[in-house]
Amino acid sequence: MQIESLNEELAYLKKNHEEEMKEFSNQVVGQVNVEMDATPGVDLTRVLTEMREQYEALAEKNRRDAEEWFQAKSAELNKEVSSNAAMIQTSKTEITELRRTLQGLEIELQSQLSMKAGLESTLAETECRYALQLQQIQGLISSIEAQLSELRSEMECQNQEYKMLLDIKTRLEQEIATYRSLLEGQDAKMTGFNSGGNNTTTSNGSPSSNSGRPDFRKY
Repeated sequence: MQIESLNEELAYLKKNHEEEMKEFSNQVVGQVNVEMDATPGVDLTRVLTEMREQYEALAEKNRRDAEEWFQAKSAELNKEVSSNAAMIQTSKTEITELRRTLQGLEIELQSQLSMKAGLESTLAETECRYALQLQQIQGLISSIEAQLSELRSEMECQNQEYKMLLDIKTRLEQEIATYRSLLEGQDAKMTGFNSGGNNTTTSNGSPSSNSGRPDFRKY
C-alpha cells in the first residue's frame, strides 16, 4: 500500500512537472515572439536550443531527484517489509508453538477429566460399599448388644439364684452343725449309760437295740 501511494505521488509529481514545463514553454514562446518583434536579428534556433537544453537539464534533474527519492523510499519500504516479514514469520512460529501447546493442554485436560470421572465413580462405589458394610456392622453390633443384654439379664438371674442357693447352703450347714452337736451330746449320754449298765445284754449276746439307731455323724 505504501509503494502504491508512492507511485501515485510520483505520478502526481510527474504530472505537475509536465504542467509546469508546458507553462514554462508557453512563457518562453511568448518571450521569443516578443523578442522577434523587438529584435528580429536574434538567432532563434540557438535560443530554442539553449532553452531545450535547459529544459532537458531541468527535466533530467527532476527525474534524478524523483528517482533517488523513489529509490530511497523503496529501500526504506523494502527494509520495513523485510523486518515486518521476519516479525510475521516469528509471530507465525510463535502461534504454531502456542497452538501445539494448546492442543497438548487440551489433551491433558481431557485426560485429567477422564481420570477425575473415573476417580469419582470409584469413590462413589467405595462409599456405597462401605456404607453397606457399615450398615451390616451396625446390624451386627445391634444384635450383639441385644445378646449381651440377654446375657446380662440371665447372669443377673443366675446371680440371684446363686445367692439364694448360697443362702440355702449356709442355712443347711448351720442346721447340720446344730444336728451334729445334738447327736454328739446324745451319744455322750448313751456312752455313759452303757458304761454304767455293762452287764445288760440280749439273750443271743448281741448289743442292745439302741445300736440300731442311725448314725448322723457321717453327715
